[in-house]
Amino acid sequence: MAGLLVVGAGPVGLTLAAELARHGTRARIIDKAPVPLPYCRAIGVTPRTLEVWDDMGLVRDAIDAGLWLRGTRMIIAGRSLPDQANDFADLPYAELGLPQYETERLLTGQLARHGIAVERGVELVSAIEGDGSVAVSLSHADGRSETADFDYVIGCDGAHSAVRHVAGIGFEGDAFPFSFMLGDVHIAWADPQAALPRGYALFCLDPKEDSAPDMFIAIPLPERNRYRVSMLAGEDAAADQPGETEHGLQTERPGPPLSALQAVADRLLPQPARLSDLRWSSNFRISMRLAQRYRKGRLFIAGDAAHIHPPTGGQGMNTGIQDAYNLAWKLALVANGLADPALLDSYEEERRPVGADVIARTREASLQMGRGGGKRDRMADTQLLISYRASSWVHDDGRNLSGPAAGDRAPDVTGLVREGVGAPLRLFDMLRGTSHVLLAWVDAPAEAAAAEARIGGLKQAWGERIRVVLVAPPEHAIGDVVGAAVLRDSTGAYQKTYGADAYLIRPDKHVGWKGPRYDSAGLDRYCAHVFGSDLKRSG
Repeated sequence: MAGLLVVGAGPVGLTLAAELARHGTRARIIDKAPVPLPYCRAIGVTPRTLEVWDDMGLVRDAIDAGLWLRGTRMIIAGRSLPDQANDFADLPYAELGLPQYETERLLTGQLARHGIAVERGVELVSAIEGDGSVAVSLSHADGRSETADFDYVIGCDGAHSAVRHVAGIGFEGDAFPFSFMLGDVHIAWADPQAALPRGYALFCLDPKEDSAPDMFIAIPLPERNRYRVSMLAGEDAAADQPGETEHGLQTERPGPPLSALQAVADRLLPQPARLSDLRWSSNFRISMRLAQRYRKGRLFIAGDAAHIHPPTGGQGMNTGIQDAYNLAWKLALVANGLADPALLDSYEEERRPVGADVIARTREASLQMGRGGGKRDRMADTQLLISYRASSWVHDDGRNLSGPAAGDRAPDVTGLVREGVGAPLRLFDMLRGTSHVLLAWVDAPAEAAAAEARIGGLKQAWGERIRVVLVAPPEHAIGDVVGAAVLRDSTGAYQKTYGADAYLIRPDKHVGWKGPRYDSAGLDRYCAHVFGSDLKRSG
């Protein structure tokens, strides 16, 4: 095999390369920038991305480096509304504030643990698909040129994606006709009583009838009293009309001075605040564009290369990370000869509708900013409700309407007990890893022998691609079942959440198949569809 090439070493490309490595497939990863950018572009990490990082083994380090985003203070036309605390207590994770440079540092470290380093100062010049491979031309910072063949090339290289360009994939949409200013500053409030509580964001908005609201937005950073602030730019910055894919930080020219940021704070904040210690600033543009396709042959795109939109709700980086999480396990199975290449068709089918929805929601939220009277749905931006129910790569044979449907995210459950383990487990503890996991309910000890026989057939057919977890009621000690982990549902939480059906959980922790727990034929048909019937018994 010629291998895989990941173009772009931001959070999306780093996630993809790290996930490929975790799934046993090594990829080269390049970035044309000589060093990582120091700017704090994305901050908010959604509860769903934290679940992804839990699976990857990164979540503890991320939480240690970050700050919980605890709530929001809204000031509309000079009137302060009651502070709104975030309510995520019933979810596995809340929303975390983590500067993008910290996210990239953690992901780079994860990649290094697999023995892979980002090749910096390397730019994609061309990529031509041939018979079974992609011929790539690369340019190095020292002037060298390189040609190489790859099985697949994945562009995680941002709004101006070279991979999207060489693939000839359209990128349709439009842009806001104004520009923004960003800065990383320390904020000191003249009245300590007016200071934001730790972990709170500030949205100070002065709505306009026919244009964007005048605004001063401060998102907290982990360092105490530091914020990334954003606001509309002046007329000079807005006069330059954006190009076709103009989006993001405008790093080719100096950013606005501290005095420009302070002037907006003075104009809009009802309580005086002093901005100081400006570490970086930039102008920022926003476009709304969606790639016509996420794949052309052996060329794929993910993250900002596939979708760009307003930053409202902190969806951009998180959506890209989850693009990579969806694609990595599929590419790895195909690259390792454990699935038919047709499986790769599911990436665009499942992720492009998500990108389209994010663009629509963030655009509407941006246009309505400061005008809406209702409280936002607390789950709207968690990304926990994303489902692939419409995908032709999931199948629901379930008889019980309770529990997640095929395509849904697999929810966590606590209070599971395993023999020999002193503390209760979470379901996420059992799902963590790179295999598909079959979850099945076992009503009584008498079912164990039959379950063991079915598991033997499953293992013979699909090998290590599938692990098995059996869950029993609290009153039954099922004992050992060869080939399966056996848990007791000590609190009843599992049965309440999942019912008595069986579930095949994909490596991206979405339900691939749901059906009666005795339906071996239905499960086998689904596996043959996903892995390829001609590859049966090859794993």
